[in-house]
Amino acid sequence: MALPPGSLGLPLIGDTLNFLQDSQFAKKRHQQYGPIFKTSIFGQPTVFMRGEEASLFVLTNDNQYFVASFPASMKALLGPLSLSLQTGANHINRRKLMYQAFQPRVLVGYIGAMENITQRYLEKWEKMETLTWYPELKNYTFDVAGKLLVGIENGSETALGHYFETWCNGLVSISLDLPWTKFGQAKNSRKLLLAELEKIIRARQEGTLSGKDALSLLISGRDDEGNSLSLEELKDQVLLLLFAGHETLTSGLTSFCLLLAQNPDVMAKVRAEQQQFPATEPLTLEQLKQMTYLEQVLREVLRLVPPVRGIFRKVINACEFGGYEIPKGWMVAFGINQTHQDSQLYPEPERFDPDRFSLERSPKPFSYVPFGAGLRDCLGKEFARLEMKLFAAKIVREFEWELLPDQDLNLLAIPTQRPRDGLRVKFRRTTMNR
Repeated sequence: MALPPGSLGLPLIGDTLNFLQDSQFAKKRHQQYGPIFKTSIFGQPTVFMRGEEASLFVLTNDNQYFVASFPASMKALLGPLSLSLQTGANHINRRKLMYQAFQPRVLVGYIGAMENITQRYLEKWEKMETLTWYPELKNYTFDVAGKLLVGIENGSETALGHYFETWCNGLVSISLDLPWTKFGQAKNSRKLLLAELEKIIRARQEGTLSGKDALSLLISGRDDEGNSLSLEELKDQVLLLLFAGHETLTSGLTSFCLLLAQNPDVMAKVRAEQQQFPATEPLTLEQLKQMTYLEQVLREVLRLVPPVRGIFRKVINACEFGGYEIPKGWMVAFGINQTHQDSQLYPEPERFDPDRFSLERSPKPFSYVPFGAGLRDCLGKEFARLEMKLFAAKIVREFEWELLPDQDLNLLAIPTQRPRDGLRVKFRRTTMNR
């Protein structure tokens, strides 16, 4: 059986540089070769695929044909004990234990702190009047993650927040461990991050567990055999949770703010829906569930600009897809972004249309995968959806914003999608709230 069409590029480096530098890398090659093509990135022959059938095939065959895999830079920086790098029964066991921090009853307890931090940032931005939103949202989401995941206040202003920024910048990079490379700097930051996390964990273990943040639940949690997480594993898992609860959320919120500024008709409908809810009372989970149009908007935001553009898997058994052989030992990269842009699944895919997600038109499960799917879907997806919805409801009720001129809104893709110039806006309280 033939291999997929495409080229493996240059010896050793293959197409790695193009992949890292060109946000349209996969799109251009799909246009050239169709829904499946081969290339070589990060020293590995890799098959890129897109579409609903590819989504179903890749995301439901974990442990049969595929195991989770990441570029060498991510493996080194996430750490050997990270849930992301676990496979088989060990992954299932650890995932069940970590899910205790994201159960619905726990999420309800997070709402008050989320709302307080959101209000503080909205008032700060009102005083600033003009701002670059992406770095501000990074601080906001890190403060929320710091408070609710590890119990620290103003996390973005701590040493932890500083090291975290450098660590994130090296996650998807060429793993050349030298002091001046992104990877070398990130690897050094990982050591400093783990030292900070160890201090926080030891202090928590020696004190009284509050039970009000994810770390307390992970420390007290037990797996099916009654075993708890070791200190080393706690550090790797908390680092992963901070990344998942911060980096991807920053991307999603930035995209929400950009797309609403570009679509005033949608903004008006979101604002009209918010008039049903008393603005002076704290938000409740019940109220958030009733915001059905806002839910459609947020789903369309994540369709049009999924924070993570693709998912990597390693082929553990040779398999066949679309009439082509996928050899054992190769990598598979499933394109979330390219699947969400498939015109057969989404007519006029580049148009922002929240009505795609109305009850009558809701897409098929494996055609919409911003959080992945199957055994390895995003553990914190309900935490992310809760924070996005709460932030969106509060900001739309009270404030308005417009894009400043002369800025580059083209998207950078790595490690998550965001506008090149960071999204510069003019921000003010709405006339009805002045």
